[in-house]
Amino acid sequence: MAHLSKNGVQASLLPEHNQCAAAEGSSSGGGGASVSGAVFNVSTSIIGAGIMSIPAILKVLGVIPAILLILFIAVLSDVSVDFLLRFTSSGKSTSYAGLMGESFGRAGSVGLQICIMVTTLGTLIIYLIIIGDVLCGTGTTESGGVTVEHLGILQEWFGVHWWNSRTFALLFTVIFVIAPLVLLKRVESLRFSSAVSILLAMVFVAISTVMAISALWAGKTKSPKLVPDLVNASSYFELFTAVPVIVTAFTFHFNVHPIGNELNKSSDMVSAVRISLVLCATIYIAVGFFGYLLFGDSVLPDILANFDQNFGSKAGSILNDIVRLSYALHLVLVFPLLNFALRINIDGLIFPKSWPLLASHTTRFLSLTFFLLAVIYIAAIAIPNIWYFFQFMGSTTALCLAFIFPGAIVLRDAHGISTRRDRILARILIGLAVIASSIAIYTNIKTLVRRDS
Repeated sequence: MAHLSKNGVQASLLPEHNQCAAAEGSSSGGGGASVSGAVFNVSTSIIGAGIMSIPAILKVLGVIPAILLILFIAVLSDVSVDFLLRFTSSGKSTSYAGLMGESFGRAGSVGLQICIMVTTLGTLIIYLIIIGDVLCGTGTTESGGVTVEHLGILQEWFGVHWWNSRTFALLFTVIFVIAPLVLLKRVESLRFSSAVSILLAMVFVAISTVMAISALWAGKTKSPKLVPDLVNASSYFELFTAVPVIVTAFTFHFNVHPIGNELNKSSDMVSAVRISLVLCATIYIAVGFFGYLLFGDSVLPDILANFDQNFGSKAGSILNDIVRLSYALHLVLVFPLLNFALRINIDGLIFPKSWPLLASHTTRFLSLTFFLLAVIYIAAIAIPNIWYFFQFMGSTTALCLAFIFPGAIVLRDAHGISTRRDRILARILIGLAVIASSIAIYTNIKTLVRRDS
């Protein structure tokens, strides 16, 4: 896959390591990064907007099945990443797209790039939707026959005005906050903002957990259901809609190779991934359980929207605002990292290797950057509910990146290293992905049609 130049998917996530990772025939890293640094980078890739929908998963599945599903998907993610790393070390490629190219030719690498672009574009749209929910609210919902209006922070502080409407507030955020970050041509320029973003995510986790424990101590929590309510066949199939949401929350496979290429030994990436999966699964379970415990069946697909409630004290109101603002700012700071992956994959598909690097071609760089920002902004305004977005994206491209493509690489066995156990696990990955995807897509379409009618 020598034709996949560094202006495309072969470019390292951190450009300062391009010289270390550029050799296509190298199967080892040599970038000098530490295992702890890799854990930090992998965890950052995993923890994103998906954490917001975890409490809603517990509402759909019940506490026990939801926790088991999170752990199960984490284990399957570890298996699929192990496949990617072992087959990479046996071949000549140092990227996911190159690995697909070795197994399935140009069509395989292009198919992977398209899935990465769809997944990252969808995730960025979700980020902007959540930021809009925090600033401008999510409208009204029905809870126990009572209409509840969910205001954003700007509306709570200053009242409802034209300038804090969703359309204007997001436009202001995109132009004056996000655009200056995505216009940075070198990702290492974002290293400090990335560190701050992780700190803000932990602030969200810590405060929401403390609030739930305090509410439990005061006897104000809702009674969570331990198992799902299965009243008919339709409710049974609806359980499968939770699978794509969890898969999306654990989809980080397109960052495995760039992060692994920075390590002195590529084998260290296995340990880094497993530590990160344990850490992130623990965080997901904690946020899901305490969020569901705090809000019960009134928990929304985006739990940040629930934090516009007042818990009867000024301190509670302040904590609500801190929770929402901290995570919204976290998403703003993570936004440029995914935008980098999206932009470089699109550029790698459109322009051949003979063109100069994207970062050195100002006109191309600016045009593509502003075009993507416009598309993401328009989509975020037009899409009102992230739950269905997570379901459809998780049912298609995320499942391909996380399970179907790694399983297909093992079954193709271009390097002749697959064991009987590998082939069995690969068939399980692909089979579960196809079944879950088919049922989830069918159920989602049926639900949407019923709702529209």
